[in-house]
Amino acid sequence: MNLLNKIKDFFRIGGAKLGMVQELAQITDDPRISIPSSEYERIKVAKEYYANDLKKETFRNAKGRAYQRQLNSLNVTKMAARRLASIIFNEGCEVTVDDDNANKVIQHVFKTENFNENYELALEKWIALGSGCIRPTISNGKIVLSWANAGQVYPLNVNTSEVNEVALAFKSQQTENKQTVYYTLLEFHQWDQNTGDYTITNELYRSTQEDSVGIKVSLNRLNEYATLQPVITFHDIKRPLFAFYRNPGANNINLDSPLGLGIVDNAKPTIDAINRTHDEYVEEVIKGRRKILAPEWMFFNGGSGNDELDQFSAKAHPPLLPEDETVFQMFYGSNNDDDKVVDLTVPIRADDYTKTMNFWLSEFERETGLSQGTFTTTPTGIQTATEVVSNNSMTYQTRSSYLTMVRKNIYALVYAVLELAQYHDLLDPEYQWTGDIDQVNPNFKPNDGVFIDQDKQKQEDLQAVAGNALPKRIMWIRDYGIDDATADEWWKMLQEENGQPDPDGEIGLYASGGDDNDDEENDTESDAEGS
Repeated sequence: MNLLNKIKDFFRIGGAKLGMVQELAQITDDPRISIPSSEYERIKVAKEYYANDLKKETFRNAKGRAYQRQLNSLNVTKMAARRLASIIFNEGCEVTVDDDNANKVIQHVFKTENFNENYELALEKWIALGSGCIRPTISNGKIVLSWANAGQVYPLNVNTSEVNEVALAFKSQQTENKQTVYYTLLEFHQWDQNTGDYTITNELYRSTQEDSVGIKVSLNRLNEYATLQPVITFHDIKRPLFAFYRNPGANNINLDSPLGLGIVDNAKPTIDAINRTHDEYVEEVIKGRRKILAPEWMFFNGGSGNDELDQFSAKAHPPLLPEDETVFQMFYGSNNDDDKVVDLTVPIRADDYTKTMNFWLSEFERETGLSQGTFTTTPTGIQTATEVVSNNSMTYQTRSSYLTMVRKNIYALVYAVLELAQYHDLLDPEYQWTGDIDQVNPNFKPNDGVFIDQDKQKQEDLQAVAGNALPKRIMWIRDYGIDDATADEWWKMLQEENGQPDPDGEIGLYASGGDDNDDEENDTESDAEGS
């Protein structure tokens, strides 16, 4: 930090105390944000569960003394979010646009930004925390995507099903004069109700405390934001330049909040019970390992230390137990207990803990909308593909609800990208597009293969093809996962095989269903005609 910045900070601190310079303790203190801080306290708790960053629990030892330690927890929040994200959006999903030129731009942006992989990763966080956002921006002639989770998204309006105005928070930190300094960039997206213009306002805040937003400073304070304009106004924008996402279902904790609920919010008691059960079982395995008490003389040499005398002593013997022994433990008793060995091993209650854990996991499956057997042992053991599809019905219904919100989010992103693509003077040619955005229709095709019995579908398709009820091309594309070009190649190859001449006449013979009797009959008919 140079001398000029030190002087500026001195006056900003003084100005903040006098109310002349804007200072925020929390982002929700900004009057433009209508969401209460309690919503972000809730998201903070959900984030701790998702990161498995739980507080230490207090226990008491055998002497009644209190001590603290981390639970041996089972991160079911991560497991459920990962499971849902993978079946909702994966590499098999496709996003297209009916306008060819617009589709080229979208495909180029998605390819360069590794969209499918990054979206699945972001969706996992959004499902765990409840909400998220994607923000396309222009950087060095390219359209790039910025991703934000629930803790970074601050809607500016409430009591509405649509989020058209938002503040996005991007935090960073660096060391200045051997002190850690925290910076927060607030990016406000707002509509001017009078002119219809779309405005993006950038504000940078600096703080020496991690839990405080701090004092507003100039954008050029950080090199990465030096080129940002404090206010950017778009005159011809029809759609927001961000794509907001929220989990399906009502927010029953704050009825007026447009933010969605995460996995933890309505399942916290069950998750806590799962963690306690898992912790107790792990501790029982650790502390319940085999333990045998043995007398002191088994651990030491029985001699007196005088080699000449020991060789004649009846009690002289080498140690009976190795130095790294963990099963046998020494005890001190009376002379009557010198030869006594006591097994203190207690059987581990594996079955009891398994039943208890399955009970809580079943509760968690119901609360998160997952089918029975997602995390628990299936009641019928090994299942056929048809049974798996049937048992996944609850997960399929839950997935359908999430897909509705994912489709809405992706469509909003497509429109936001195409809005930016019309600023040709800022973009490379491959990112440019011109057209009426209201006439563009995006399409999202999810991958439903995980819920389909592939073997049964192939059998049904083969029967349909044999009965001329289904074209072969459709069967190839659906059952073998090939594209149209490969299907054309297969069709040509099949035609060539069917039309290939048979030099020995064997293929034609068997294809026509002929046999030796048919040949004799043909020969007889030929002889009759000749006579």
